[in-house]
Amino acid sequence: MQIITLTTDTGLKDFYHASLKGTLYRLSNQIQIVDISHDITPFDISEAAFQIKSCYQDFPTGTIHIIGVDSEPQLLDPNPFVGNRAMIPSYPSIMKFQGHYFIGIDNGFFGAFLGELFPDEFYRFTAIESHPEMMSFPTKNCLIPLAIKIINNEKLSDFCDPISTYKTAFSQQAVTELNSVQGTVIHVDTYGNLITNISKKEFDKYENVGFKILYYGNSYIIDKISKTYNEVSFGDPVAIFNDNNLLEIAINRGANRGNGGADRLFGVKKGDSVRVNFFPAGSRLDFDSI
Repeated sequence: MQIITLTTDTGLKDFYHASLKGTLYRLSNQIQIVDISHDITPFDISEAAFQIKSCYQDFPTGTIHIIGVDSEPQLLDPNPFVGNRAMIPSYPSIMKFQGHYFIGIDNGFFGAFLGELFPDEFYRFTAIESHPEMMSFPTKNCLIPLAIKIINNEKLSDFCDPISTYKTAFSQQAVTELNSVQGTVIHVDTYGNLITNISKKEFDKYENVGFKILYYGNSYIIDKISKTYNEVSFGDPVAIFNDNNLLEIAINRGANRGNGGADRLFGVKKGDSVRVNFFPAGSRLDFDSI
């Protein structure tokens, strides 16, 4: 049974996600569909990259991931300098990475997903230029047919062109400074928990060293990493490393559909700064903290 995941910015209000699933089931009776998210902020490829990067390794190798975010291709224009601005094509593409297939538009998603890593193989579907019908609802009429070709064991090189370049996109990275790490909130989940781009790896560099996590303009401070939310009392702020080893700031038992999550109660939003100051013995920060 072939597993296919869907990640789109179509939302759940309209028929789009149902149309995608219906098309997949119509074209193959040997598939299982898993929704990663259909609530990606419209055209936000960095958010799509975060969501998929956070869970793709939980799927078996061979899984096909379809990314329908900012999904309209931009094909090569014979007159690309209209309006004094060069148009850079964004073709449907297929990436092989760690045994998985990723199918989407080369609009910067792949670069945001990979970060400093590299794909095992990368292919561009230029034949769409001869199939204008694929430009209408391209996730359905282009990306899904590409997935079906993979399911049918067609060689990628038979219908795509292997290439070595792809578009990059801005991906916020934590910045390590002397005895501190400057990060940002890259995602706010359903509970209102603040997920940052500060990794556990940064903390491991300062083993057994005191620290303070500062957020909302340094108005709030946490000086302990907890293993679980329940290590603090109900309603208290808590910092943990989540399943993806990213620093997360939350309120125990806080949720936006209940008493309010960390984002609402702290007034913190996606893109806001989070800073961690470490206090190695003998450092200025160590003396300033006394």
